[in-house]
Amino acid sequence: MAKVIILGSAFSIPDIAHENTHMVVIGKEKTVMIDCAGSPIPRLQRAAIPPEQVTDLILTHFHPDHVSGVPTLLMDMWLMGRKAPLDIYGLHHTLDRIEKLMGFYEWETWPNFFPVVFHRLPAEEMTQVLDARDMTIYSSPVKHWVPTIGVRIEFKNPNKVMAYSCDTEPCPQLVRLAQKSDILIHEATGLSEGHSSAGQAGETGTQAGVKKLYLIHYPSGNIDPQGLIDEARATFSGPISLATDFMMIDI
Repeated sequence: MAKVIILGSAFSIPDIAHENTHMVVIGKEKTVMIDCAGSPIPRLQRAAIPPEQVTDLILTHFHPDHVSGVPTLLMDMWLMGRKAPLDIYGLHHTLDRIEKLMGFYEWETWPNFFPVVFHRLPAEEMTQVLDARDMTIYSSPVKHWVPTIGVRIEFKNPNKVMAYSCDTEPCPQLVRLAQKSDILIHEATGLSEGHSSAGQAGETGTQAGVKKLYLIHYPSGNIDPQGLIDEARATFSGPISLATDFMMIDI
């Protein structure tokens, strides 16, 4: 059975109990991180995931709260003796900047560095990101401040679908990406440009016909969890949960 572990659930400002939003999807063949924030190695270790188990990294967009952990992840994997390649996926806008960022660290001079393979994705709906024995992953552009993708994961056994909005205003591309999903993990930053409120997350879930909604990327600290859920419940009739750090979702 595949599973999703939430490594962080906060919006751009984390706190002691909530790291910036990122997660890992664990299947039989692949262990796929989606975004990479903060200090990723301790997050993986706390989730009982050996860092060398990670096979792929999907970067949804180039904002610090989603990619700040990439240099540390790569450096620490190298120092821990990684030899296996790491496949990194993202839009041209994202990966061009990641390569420039790593260039400032002169990573080309790090001796015996493991292979990193960049896969530049077109900004087109339902682009196939990867196809593995037990899951196929797709991306579609969504509506944020910078070029950004949402993600759809179709699990083959059991036959279930999970979608992740990433950072976005409500948009038809996301509704199509999440269509008939068993699970939609949707941001709930609040009403602002490039983001969605919990109520808007519920509207998207309803329009897409999803079965269960998880709210993520929400303001941490003094947030009222029940208030967020109640706001989403006004527009979505299915089950609603608040994603929290190290929550495990069985597929």
